[in-house]
Amino acid sequence: MRVGWNPQKLEKHVVLETFHRVILVVFIPNEEGFYKDSFNVFKLSLDSIISSINSSCAITVVNNGSYFKVTELLNAYIVEKKIDTVIHHSNNIGKIDALIGAARGVREQLITYTDSDILFEFGWQENVEKIFNEFPNVGSVSPIPVRRGIFYATSSVLKQILLRKVKFSFEPIPENFDSYNKYLTSINWESENSEAQLWPIITYKSNKAIIGSGHQVLTIDREILNGYTPNNPSLILVGGDSEYKYVDEPIDYSGKMRLSTYNNYAFHMGNTTEKWMYDILESNNKNSIFNVKSNLKLSQRRSYQYKIKAYRLRKNLIKVLFKLLYRKSISY
Repeated sequence: MRVGWNPQKLEKHVVLETFHRVILVVFIPNEEGFYKDSFNVFKLSLDSIISSINSSCAITVVNNGSYFKVTELLNAYIVEKKIDTVIHHSNNIGKIDALIGAARGVREQLITYTDSDILFEFGWQENVEKIFNEFPNVGSVSPIPVRRGIFYATSSVLKQILLRKVKFSFEPIPENFDSYNKYLTSINWESENSEAQLWPIITYKSNKAIIGSGHQVLTIDREILNGYTPNNPSLILVGGDSEYKYVDEPIDYSGKMRLSTYNNYAFHMGNTTEKWMYDILESNNKNSIFNVKSNLKLSQRRSYQYKIKAYRLRKNLIKVLFKLLYRKSISY
């Protein structure tokens, strides 16, 4: 038996106050061996996000079967309103399934996928969003530019170059030298020894971006998730071809460009912390008072509106035509 009216039915529509969401998936089963320092790395990563985003962005953390310290931290951060959403899984359901499952419930237009060992530097959000704003047909942007990503799931970018929609060049970017070597070291690749190394760059009007990216951290257009990401579960714990099939390939398949920021705004930490990482977090905290709400003005956001209007017009025309043709058979 129902008594009275549900008060929510009298409320207005939900007002969406953010258009950008970060989704971080974490799995830390213990503090032994490989995972000895993982909790500190994860906390540093999460704190760096909190200290570097503005009020246009919200945070979802997916606890993918981690041990009790992770659960306690996330529950505390929810109470303190440092993060917006927490999803707890009692068991590890696999990185990609945890990530995509959380992303499918997102209402924001831009979604940042990130591993739990990424250190974000102040300014990353604004510079990622700037590329979505200033370049046409962008599908994803990473705040970590990589110099050798020109042919990894980037046929959509190469097509835009061949069609002369954007300009292409190789240029040195000396200011990326130190940060790029930090990235190479974090994945156990050999460091570079020259600031004169060339980067693959596209230019649109006066704006520049790097071609390609890794998949440890990148921001996607939600239309890619809804229209091109596989619907079936991955059922892979981590690695294999799961990240390629569910993150990389859908970006390229969509026909939208896979890019990175011209300069570096995030770092891959690996599974140990270093002093310079805490220095970046301290700098974030000092700069965070200057962070203001973003201004999203993406022209490609209109495409869904055009499609739905065309659908509604077509639907009404079909209904009228059907009634005219079968009016004698319809008895109601």
